[in-house]
Amino acid sequence: MSATRNLPAGAPEKLVISLWDFSWYVRTGPGEPFEDLDAAFAQAVERGCNAVRICAMPFLLFRSGVDTSALRLGPLGGEYGQGVRWYDVAHETTIDARQHTLAFFRAAQRHGVHVIVSSWEYQQSPSFALDPDWYEALHAVDPDERAEVLADAHADLIDLLVAEGLDDRVLFTELHNEVQIGFLVDGLGVERGEAAVPALTDRLERGIRRFKQRHPDRLCTVNYAGVPVGALSAVPPSAEVLVVHPYAYGNLQELIDVFGLRGPVEEFSRERAAPLLRPGAPEVADWGPGEDNAWKLDATVVSLPEVYVHDWCDPEAFDRWLYDRWGEHRLAVEQKLTLWLEVAADWAAARGVPLVLGEGYVGYTPKRGRFEEGPVGAELCRRAVREAHRLGAWGAVVCSNAAPQHSMWADVALQRECAALLTGTTPTDQPDQPDQPGTTHHDRADDGAQEVRR
Repeated sequence: MSATRNLPAGAPEKLVISLWDFSWYVRTGPGEPFEDLDAAFAQAVERGCNAVRICAMPFLLFRSGVDTSALRLGPLGGEYGQGVRWYDVAHETTIDARQHTLAFFRAAQRHGVHVIVSSWEYQQSPSFALDPDWYEALHAVDPDERAEVLADAHADLIDLLVAEGLDDRVLFTELHNEVQIGFLVDGLGVERGEAAVPALTDRLERGIRRFKQRHPDRLCTVNYAGVPVGALSAVPPSAEVLVVHPYAYGNLQELIDVFGLRGPVEEFSRERAAPLLRPGAPEVADWGPGEDNAWKLDATVVSLPEVYVHDWCDPEAFDRWLYDRWGEHRLAVEQKLTLWLEVAADWAAARGVPLVLGEGYVGYTPKRGRFEEGPVGAELCRRAVREAHRLGAWGAVVCSNAAPQHSMWADVALQRECAALLTGTTPTDQPDQPDQPGTTHHDRADDGAQEVRR
């Protein structure tokens, strides 16, 4: 059973987490899910959530040298990425980033919601800026020093929150999201992924220690894509929470491999991907954010072929492909999920640190797809939170798609049910209709998706 000692004062016994990532500051335009922060927090509480996990843009705010008083944000460019979850920003906006951050924490305080502070900046956050200053500042930092610079930026953020009386919202700080698959790996001589986990240990350990020098009483850690079961010994010794992302993939991984979604763009074939695509799909080489935004292709870790297929797929064909192969993968996916969580919980207990499932559970599907919201995906979410409860995890997401910017937000009943499974409580009365005011406009009006029925 995972340990829960030395938790912050006032922290919930169990964390029911909604993944707000960078969306809380890039999706603030008219009709978008974070136009009204108070409404978003109220909807989270309604669904049983008591915590949100965010990119707090710490480097941008405190270490970039960029003027953030009028930060211009918006879509990646043209229609590029508009069929991709997390990427389908609808409007250009201008925010005072520091004041927006304070407004976020004040709203969290009003609604009694806690915050897991992280950074997606060495993955994709800067790609939503309208100019490359943020991206260039990040990459101007020596790769060997990036974790320590992030630590200083996070410590600066805590200083600001202390000064404003908002620091009681912070549960713990992650130096960065999914450390082994972003630009924190630069200069190590290894590819992103499993091999990067042990290669990163020294850098990450130095970063955590730097943060702890300034805030010794606050929990600090990093988090990992997947569950690095073959390299958990490489988790930095000073990490105080084990945060992992148990995306099981399975049939989705087969789709990615068969159609080359994450391979080199030169090897991608539109003809091979034709069973997934809508008529009229252009050549992949002709798809992008536009010449003026070409830098954004380098500012994100999501490959062009994957964006292209998500933008141009027939969502029913994509879902049907996954359903057709679910039977072949079901047992392996369920066993993998259980094994990953048991290994993670055992390691966390041996270390005396709490376990948190920061993301999960199917994988990265198109915006208009409904596999994870449907009966198979929803049951996998239930299975994951049941296992998290059984193994004594401190917290878990209901699902990465159970957030205001995604279609699963409409299924209030499922989220309340999963929150109850995770906390071991009785669900509150369920609404008759899953469609609630928090449903995003583009998912309801544009997709033509049918109501999820369980």
